[in-house]
Parts: sequence; structure tokens; C-alpha cells
Amino acid sequence: MQGRRGPVVIVLPENILTEKAAVSDAPSVDAALSWPAPPDIEQLGMLLSKAKAPFVILGGSGWDEAASKRIARFAERFDLPVATSFRRASLFDAGHPNYAGDLGVGPDPRLKARITDADLILLIGGRMSEMPSLSYTLLDVPSATKQLVGACASRRGRAWSRLSADARDSSEPDRLCSAVDTLRPAAAPAWAGEAAKANCEYVKWTETPRELPGPFQYGKIVAWWRDRLPTNAIICNGAGNYTGWLHRHHRFHAFAAQLAPTSGSMGYGMPAAVLAKRQFPDRVIVAFAGDGCFLMNGQEFSTAVRYSAAIIVILIDNSQYGTIPMHQEREYPGRVIGTQLQNPDFALYARAFGGYGERVERTQEFGPAFECALASGKPAILHCLLDPRAISVGKDSAPTSAKAMR
Repeated sequence: MQGRRGPVVIVLPENILTEKAAVSDAPSVDAALSWPAPPDIEQLGMLLSKAKAPFVILGGSGWDEAASKRIARFAERFDLPVATSFRRASLFDAGHPNYAGDLGVGPDPRLKARITDADLILLIGGRMSEMPSLSYTLLDVPSATKQLVGACASRRGRAWSRLSADARDSSEPDRLCSAVDTLRPAAAPAWAGEAAKANCEYVKWTETPRELPGPFQYGKIVAWWRDRLPTNAIICNGAGNYTGWLHRHHRFHAFAAQLAPTSGSMGYGMPAAVLAKRQFPDRVIVAFAGDGCFLMNGQEFSTAVRYSAAIIVILIDNSQYGTIPMHQEREYPGRVIGTQLQNPDFALYARAFGGYGERVERTQEFGPAFECALASGKPAILHCLLDPRAISVGKDSAPTSAKAMR
């Protein structure tokens, strides 16, 4: 309920589970949220006044929309470049002039360089765990040349400076986001203009997709809809090689518009989309899935039909578990094994449940198919066939050689 929030496992002997006992109901407990003391905020102001190249990274799950807006105002006042952590892209509007990009799978090398070269990093809400730290290679801490200020109460460590705070907004006026919102720069910062440069680099990095093998250009269809979907559309995905193009080329604008697992769990996108549509029936909900990812929880399409949850599933089918052969080929060239899939006709699968289904084999077929799926008013699956060679190498979303998938 507080600190690093999450599930709790309680283990009991089996015989206890069959016993009976008369007990009173336990009273409810409200979580105690922490916030930074005024001296902590003053210290942050001092650090900013002395910095030459500061950088902000947002992550974690304890956010609401008000906190996100406060951080945006704080970034504007201090002209700070802001990146979002792995699968937390909707914490900051991608159209904001201070946005520097997504720190996850295959980030822009220029974004990596900015974080490496920063002398002050303000990490708010999240952790520099395996994914955002690029397997713990991005930062070298403790460092005599870098200050890392982590604003999350449960991430205490002796090596880093800390502000104890929860990212959520509340009635407490001195909660973290309210507190940093009160800071004002004393003068024009030494790094003035760097946020705009970082934003230009981000736009260039996400603008033009690479050419892939085969007639279906996955990156181009992501670029096609990013300017056509409503800004409040919710995009859901699970885990797999197919997510790299989505994370790189789609731009999230609305708070909580990205539903995706930071734990790498396959099959997440489909049930997440069903629930999102039930909670927000008037918003466009899109579920991305690879073929292997969809097969983990594809039966939930039946739930979508049963409850008239008109989601659109964009199913990227390359007839394999993409990430596994990527690693196999990279570590043991020519020894790809046990990763091929024998898939059904997923468009027919959708129609069999009473939904809308359409097969997409070429890039130019996607736009009309998407519009038909949207107009159908039914749960829909667009079965998109991707060349098996169009697979990320895990660094810059470049496809492997044809040899890799032979």
C-alpha cells in the first residue's frame, strides 16, 4: 500500500485453510504517503542552480494527471529536458517542447549520450532498473561528476541523494509535485536551449521508419495512425519484438494513454484493452500484439464480444516468437530452434466469435482496414502479416539479415 507498492504473498499451512475461527473484521488502513520537507526542496533548488547539464527522468506507477501537469510546468520554467522511463511514455506529452524521448528498448543514441553526460539527474517516481538503465550500463554511480536525485520514498540508497516523496497528487500542498512546482530559477539557466535540442532529436528519431523486408511496412503503419488517432486513444501491448516499433514511432499525448507491462509479461495487451474499453467506452482502444503474445490470452477476444467492448487488435504475425530467435541468432548464429509458430487465420478467428476480422498483407491495405474496423462497432482483429526477417536486433529496431531467419 505504500513505499514500493505491489502484491503481498501470504503463505499458510494447508490445515489452517480448512479450520474455522471467530474473529472480528480488521479495521481498514490508509496508506501513509510521504512528501519532501522544505529543506529537501531547497537543496534541489541549490543543485539546479549549480548544474550545467541537468536531466529529468519520469517513471513508476504512483501518478495522476495533476502531478503530470505540475512536472511539465516545472520542466518549462527551468528549461529541463524530460525523458520517460520504460513503458511510461504517457507520463509526459510527446508534443511538449521539453520532451526528449522514451528510455526503454533501443533508445536514441543521442538520448543515451545526454543522460550519460548529465551532471544532475532528477529521477521521479521510478527506478533505474534493468530496462531504463540499459542493463545497468547507462549510469556509473556513485560518481564524483554526477548527482542523481531519486524522488521516491522506497528507493533509498546510500550512494544517491534522495527526496522522500510520492509522485501522486493529494490534498497535501507540499507533496512532491506541488513542492517542485514552487521552485523558480534565479536566472537564465546555463543549459538554456538544450531541451529544445533534445526535443528536435526526439522528433527526428521517431519520424521516419526504416524500410523493412516484405510488402508490409510495420513502422509506416505506426506512423500512419499516430496523427490520425484521437489524442486520448489508449494503446495497449504485451511483450515481444513487435513492441519496439510501437515504442519508437508512436507518440503518446494523453495521461495514462499507454497500458503496457514493465515486467515483460506476454499476453498483457488483450485483457488490458478489454478492461480499458469497459472503463472508457467512448475512447478508441487499440491492442497491439505479436502472434505469440496474442496466443497467450487471445481467448479474451470472446470476453470483448460478450461485453460489446469494441477494441481494435492489431495483430503482427511473423509466425515466430520474435525476441527469442533474436537472442538465439545474436548469441548462437545459425542455431535458431523451437521458436516457429503454426498460426490460424486470425481474421477468421475474430469472425468466428462474432467480431470483425480482416487480413492485411500490404502496407496500403492497412488504412482502409483500420477505418472499417473502427466503423464496424465490433471488437476487431486486423491480422497483419510481417516478413519473418523484419525483426529487431534489440538495439536500434533494425531488421536482421535474411540469414537469421532461414
